[in-house]
Amino acid sequence: MWDQLRLDDFWSPRLAASRQGTRWLNVLKTFVAYPLIDPGSEWRLHRQWYEQSAMADLLGEDFAVAHKDNLYRCLDKLLAHKAELFSFLRQRWETLFQAGFEVLLYDLTSTYFECDPPEAGKRRFGYSRDKRSDCVQVVIALIVTPAGFPLAYEVMAGNTADKTTLRDFIRRIEAQYGKAGRTWVMDRGIPTEEVLSEMRASETPVYYLVGTPRGRLSQLEQGFLAKPWAQVRDTVQVKLVEQDGELYILARSGARRDKEQAMRRRRLKKLIKRLHELRQQRLTRDQLLLKLGAARKEAGPAAWRIIDLQLPDKDQAVTPETFGFRLNWQRLREARRREGSYLLRSNVTGSDPAQLWTFYLLLVEIEQAFKELKGDLAIRPIYHQTDERIEAHIFVAFLAYCLQVTLKQRLRSLAPGLTPRSVLDKMAAIQMVDVHLPTTDGRTVMLSRYTEPEADQAILLQQLKLILPAQPPPRIIAGDVPGSA
Repeated sequence: MWDQLRLDDFWSPRLAASRQGTRWLNVLKTFVAYPLIDPGSEWRLHRQWYEQSAMADLLGEDFAVAHKDNLYRCLDKLLAHKAELFSFLRQRWETLFQAGFEVLLYDLTSTYFECDPPEAGKRRFGYSRDKRSDCVQVVIALIVTPAGFPLAYEVMAGNTADKTTLRDFIRRIEAQYGKAGRTWVMDRGIPTEEVLSEMRASETPVYYLVGTPRGRLSQLEQGFLAKPWAQVRDTVQVKLVEQDGELYILARSGARRDKEQAMRRRRLKKLIKRLHELRQQRLTRDQLLLKLGAARKEAGPAAWRIIDLQLPDKDQAVTPETFGFRLNWQRLREARRREGSYLLRSNVTGSDPAQLWTFYLLLVEIEQAFKELKGDLAIRPIYHQTDERIEAHIFVAFLAYCLQVTLKQRLRSLAPGLTPRSVLDKMAAIQMVDVHLPTTDGRTVMLSRYTEPEADQAILLQQLKLILPAQPPPRIIAGDVPGSA
């Protein structure tokens, strides 16, 4: 994948060898192969993984490539070339896969620090997508195409609010790739009304498709009632309304309705049971309010708003007469009517609603990118302390992701049904071994050999049009080498 993306052409002039003979390009190759093949910390790479891998044989290098000082010094050389790299990769993906960049998926995630560093620089406490609010973190904003190719990313302070990021990202993309009629697809918490207004007023078209809170549906309900449903899938229907130069798309999914209905019933049933229990307990008013707060948190806002509560006044005792509850049937009917529905908003007027709905579903690609970065490539947790090293660590993970997404794209056409991780796991069975043969004059002939591929590995190599390198030539070592194999 590295060679197909011609990354040597990009990095060779930017990572020249040092005067001491350190080939930084090979250090980077080791760095990028590590999270792709067997992710872990830089310390594990230095202390364990490099010696147990075949990287030395493949690169023709000794252990100095994985020396911790070389690893960290290599990190310090990378960030200056980030923007150039993504422009280079964009051209390669266009050449290899005819990738399009007219539709951009934009989202944010966070990654945390397992250690307990001081809160400084970009390491901040904030909303954690990893459920680790006890740790400082950084926020990562990412743009990918519907096929999963990353176009740009940025590392931000851990307390960055989603809605403050979009304007700068649009400017950055236009400065790097030029202004064009791109369509930005986002979740509802990212754009503000001000930014959406700027996108509509732009001289060069800047289109958007964004999720919209269902609460806005009540303002548009009358307009939707007169519109017909269009069937886009067996269980999905859509309809649209144009208003003030924007297009609102209402989608209704049978599968999603069944799921939301089951969740609402389960939570509502549990909430009502809990309220009955509280009516039977002897509580002070303050104790009751605390327990109601816990019940509300567990039930969630959707179930809680369906219940009308009667609470005792400040000086009243808690009795069945002063504390009661009942279902709000109007809100329950509204909840039933809206279950399985979601509202989209766009300035791409006159478009097919089914196509816009399909674009919005593509957001799963960026969620998959975050999943692979955090799972397959182990971008978290981060152990570095300075902002520069933190960003360089993430940059290496993104380089590995670029190789992985390239492999994924090749698999779609050459070996559909396989994932990059399954291919890497299958290829891991090909091992490099050293055979030591003593000679009569006290020297040792060492043969480094990789094991021959099994039948399924050979078929996969053939499908992917990959050719294994030639077996290394024998080497003669002076003196006895213990532990002959």
